[in-house]
Amino acid sequence: MTSFDRETLRALADEGNERAQDRLADLADERDDVEELSELLDEGCLHAGELLTRRAAAARDLRELQRIADAGYDEAGEVLDRLLTVEPD
Repeated sequence: MTSFDRETLRALADEGNERAQDRLADLADERDDVEELSELLDEGCLHAGELLTRRAAAARDLRELQRIADAGYDEAGEVLDRLLTVEPD
């Protein structure tokens, strides 16, 4: 895969390029930069929501799943509902 510098991707994302936003989310995920992923989600990047949801579900972090759902990524709410309906061990 071709590597692009983060500043160029950020400039494209700021201009509304969704693929650049998705690539920034992938880079942030690779760096374990949850703060940048959260910022991207707040900017409307659904791919960042997907990546954050995956992390929160693996950690069983119910509050984070609620926050992600509240930020507009509906699938996080679905994951939260599934976790809440699972019978206790």
